[in-house]
Amino acid sequence: MPNSENKTNNFNEQLCKYYAQFRVYADRILALSNDSLEKTVNVALALCLVCAVLVSIATVALRPLQAHNKALDMKKNILDVAGLLDEGTDIDQAFKERIEAKLVDIATGEYVDGNVDEYDQRKAAKDPAQNEVIPSEKDIASIRTKAKLAKVFLVKNGDKLQSIILPINGYGLWSTMYGFLALDADGQTVQSINLYDQGETPGLGGEVVNPNWRALWKGKKVYGDNGEVALTLVKGTVDSSRPDAATKVDGLAGATLTSRGVSNLILYWMGPEGFAPYLNKIKANG
Repeated sequence: MPNSENKTNNFNEQLCKYYAQFRVYADRILALSNDSLEKTVNVALALCLVCAVLVSIATVALRPLQAHNKALDMKKNILDVAGLLDEGTDIDQAFKERIEAKLVDIATGEYVDGNVDEYDQRKAAKDPAQNEVIPSEKDIASIRTKAKLAKVFLVKNGDKLQSIILPINGYGLWSTMYGFLALDADGQTVQSINLYDQGETPGLGGEVVNPNWRALWKGKKVYGDNGEVALTLVKGTVDSSRPDAATKVDGLAGATLTSRGVSNLILYWMGPEGFAPYLNKIKANG
């Protein structure tokens, strides 16, 4: 105890000593003429220091709120692609009641244990310990790396599986587009698509968020008769009289590269390097 008290006393003495020195220095600076360069520089530095401290405090204090808002926005995007978002919807409650999140090993399609609430697939895709590098000849979505585990979302009506929501991403013209693709429980029929995070050209490639264009995806089929990924965008408007019209979506006018990027990300993530193993297990289990 005496040693602890001595250390405390020594610390207090040093603190008082430094404060006294600071006061002497501050009084000397404040006594200088307002035209003094030394006074101007020191006052500016003091203001910068105070502002930096205030910004740091605000950042730390607001971090929990920012994290909550980010999670809430993600839930909103998931409910939106699931067709469960209406005006006035209690997002947290609706998500809790209807959505079940699971971790999937992308390579095997099997569910795995883990802290699904804390898992961030986008961060994992950038972490060498949690990702894998995609060979260039297979990287048709131009994403370079992918997380080994995916966070998928199951929409249930009681015990019955209603839809499957899969995370997708791929490069467009200017940006990597991140979104969700919602499928019926058959793993084949599209319910909706929501490319919620993208930086494509407004009015052109940015039309991936247009509700009218998104509505064109409903009812489309992902796979062809031979099990190959057939869903793709076409230039112009889909000819409904063609036998393959069910696997085609209107391209984005004036946005050829963005349209190609959307087609490529669907081709990759619905294929054997993406969610095909998982969807095959879903189909097999009925």
